[in-house]
Amino acid sequence: MVQRIFAIGDIHGCLDKLVLLMRLIEVDPERDSLVFIGDYIDRGDHSKEVVDYLVDVKRRFPQTFFLLGNHEQMLLEYLDRKNEEAFLYNGGDKTLRSYWGGEARPESSANPHPWLPADHRDFYRSLLPYYQFDEYIFVHAGLRNGIPLDQQDLNDLIWIREEFFYSAYDFGRTIVFGHTPFPQPFIHNRRIGIDTGAVYGNRLTALELPAMRFYAA
Repeated sequence: MVQRIFAIGDIHGCLDKLVLLMRLIEVDPERDSLVFIGDYIDRGDHSKEVVDYLVDVKRRFPQTFFLLGNHEQMLLEYLDRKNEEAFLYNGGDKTLRSYWGGEARPESSANPHPWLPADHRDFYRSLLPYYQFDEYIFVHAGLRNGIPLDQQDLNDLIWIREEFFYSAYDFGRTIVFGHTPFPQPFIHNRRIGIDTGAVYGNRLTALELPAMRFYAA
């Protein structure tokens, strides 16, 4: 039986803050669950190292769920040679430098992305659009009003902003989300925003449920 759920906000390559935050929350691998809200990469300096760390987190804590963020979606599109400029413009250049170690790697038709480890490729392609547990829905950006959860558009799940979190619409559950950075956790109309702008010099936030306790590093 799950004892606690810890939701972790947008990391954006901030490895040191992630490591410190994980020490603060003291997760019980047998009874607790972890939900990472998306945007693990881009803008920060250590995207590759963050994903290395998260792959290991999944090994150590089986009840861990990783959501898809808009930045991971942009990376997946970049890997498929789509919207490459959008990925680079939104901080993807730092992600590539993290993987390349400062220099470009040759590509070929047999191995178009030799710089991307297989376990990282599997990680990105396994990310969830949302996670629902008990009275909570976890999603990267938010939900569109009046649409059942299983019919939500992926673009809304990873990109929506004010029309979701300032709305009075009741989805019947508390929504925990990231994507939009706030100076401190956002709590309004059964919506809890936990992106507190770690990559912009602010702190990385975790939320413990059902206790409604916040941790920051």
